[in-house]
Amino acid sequence: MNTRSDASDAGLPERLRQVRLRIAQAARAAGRDPAAVRLLAVSKTFAAQAVEELAACGQDEFGENYVQEALPKISALRGRWPALCWHFIGPLQGNKTRDVACHFDWVHSIDRIDLARRLSAQRPAERDGHALPPLQVCLQVNISGESSKRGVAPEQLPELARQVAGLPALRLRGLMCLPAPAQGLEAQREPFARLRALQQQLVELGLPLDTLSMGMSADLEAAVLEGATMVRVGSALFGQRAPRPA
Repeated sequence: MNTRSDASDAGLPERLRQVRLRIAQAARAAGRDPAAVRLLAVSKTFAAQAVEELAACGQDEFGENYVQEALPKISALRGRWPALCWHFIGPLQGNKTRDVACHFDWVHSIDRIDLARRLSAQRPAERDGHALPPLQVCLQVNISGESSKRGVAPEQLPELARQVAGLPALRLRGLMCLPAPAQGLEAQREPFARLRALQQQLVELGLPLDTLSMGMSADLEAAVLEGATMVRVGSALFGQRAPRPA
């Protein structure tokens, strides 16, 4: 695991303030309440110390991409910061679903029904003597049609959503996307607008979705303008990441 513990040297509290300000300004420009947009701090490759510093500033939701890296971090912090909410946002492998189902609160990257069924079957009824709610999940949509990206194709989304919504230990909350990089606000907004339209179609089919997980450090303004309810921000908070070993 290649984590970094020097992120605090870059002024994490000030970075957090600046990101929150960006979100608030974009929300107000869209005529939205800034409180309707949740900040998910993407802490992958950074050590528990950096997470703890942000937690002390009031940040309580964190995203991780790699199960093997995340589990020791979650374990180290759960006793001191039991209210932290952990989101798995990376590619999900079948042999990792049990760990994710047991230790995370959200999963953003479901793109196949077999993964969803495994998560549902492996979600425990309780953890540390306390009842666990259903695992909150989003479906990842390949909104730009990139062969290099995971995600369900838009035309296959309604059937997958219906199947996932029927699983007992999951609660389908919404959609997530990782669009192709684009330059300029209008170009960035276009794929987010398409994801919002897909969510609305599912709502009209009777699925009560309330979450759009979209937007990162470089394009969060575009995402908020198009209705993001959760933005996944890493480098703008923690700084540039050290490369992960192969």
